[in-house]
Amino acid sequence: MRHMDKLFGLALAAALFCAFSALGGDSYVMKLSTQLNETTPMVRGFNQLADNVKAKTNGRLQIQVYPSAQLGSDEDVIEQAMQGVNVAVLTDGGRMGNYVRDFGIIGMAYFADNYDDVLKVIESPTYKNWEEQLSGEGIRVLSFNWYDGPRHFLTHEPIKVPADLSGQRIRTPGAPAWAESIRAMGATPIAMPWGEVYSAVQSRAIDGCEVQDTSTMGSRTYEVLKYRNKTSHFQLINGLIVGERWFKTLPADLQKILLEETKAEGQRNARLVERELVEIEKKLAEYGMITTQPDVAAFKKAADGAYEKLNFTALRARIYKEIGK
Repeated sequence: MRHMDKLFGLALAAALFCAFSALGGDSYVMKLSTQLNETTPMVRGFNQLADNVKAKTNGRLQIQVYPSAQLGSDEDVIEQAMQGVNVAVLTDGGRMGNYVRDFGIIGMAYFADNYDDVLKVIESPTYKNWEEQLSGEGIRVLSFNWYDGPRHFLTHEPIKVPADLSGQRIRTPGAPAWAESIRAMGATPIAMPWGEVYSAVQSRAIDGCEVQDTSTMGSRTYEVLKYRNKTSHFQLINGLIVGERWFKTLPADLQKILLEETKAEGQRNARLVERELVEIEKKLAEYGMITTQPDVAAFKKAADGAYEKLNFTALRARIYKEIGK
């Protein structure tokens, strides 16, 4: 009996070894965190990324997507990533500016006119240097080419010029690039988690928000704010980052696949977002939102004050020269 048990144990060990070897001898899980809800185009892109990576790595690297801030605020998850936790987070230039100051310019008002501008920026020498600096801070950029469209002001009353925002408490992410841009354009920036905005607007704790159409739709913010003022002040370029410490635990082939697939899906998803924005704008009108056409030139001029305050004017000129803008 003891002999049979030993044979069974050896057979089981051999089977487990074969199964383990079939996975390349190791397997990894990366949790992907975002504040966006599961209905948004970008979250659909993350699910597609998970499928692509699983297929390309034969299941050795699996991505689990956690929408709607299930893992916590972006700031908390970024800190976890830097400490070595196996988590990725969707972030923006404004937040990355907290670690490499100049990176914040990507989050400034009217820095880019469209997604193609952004693609040029992330290929520039200056941007490549930012990525190296972030690596030194413990942050590995997987890709920074995810796009969620332009952001607009959503308010109770129509906004045509910056002066119309005077006294308006407008929710925006808390990073300096965002806050100073909103302040320069006339509003009082209020930082709060996106998930709290609906109730804050409903209770008049704030007067409005600035947000991209995909999130306006997904969060049903159109139920509590009437005007969609089409300023297109931020082109919402996002990136997926992980901690450098965890990234280095991956075998070289998995690192390569993760980087390649994240960049490829980021660009594919961005073009999908561009197409879907046309239909989303129509749906928002059907839901009763009134779109205004503000004086964008006036908002651009006002936004220059934020570049001056944050000492980004010369940096903007240098990057524009690099990309031929």
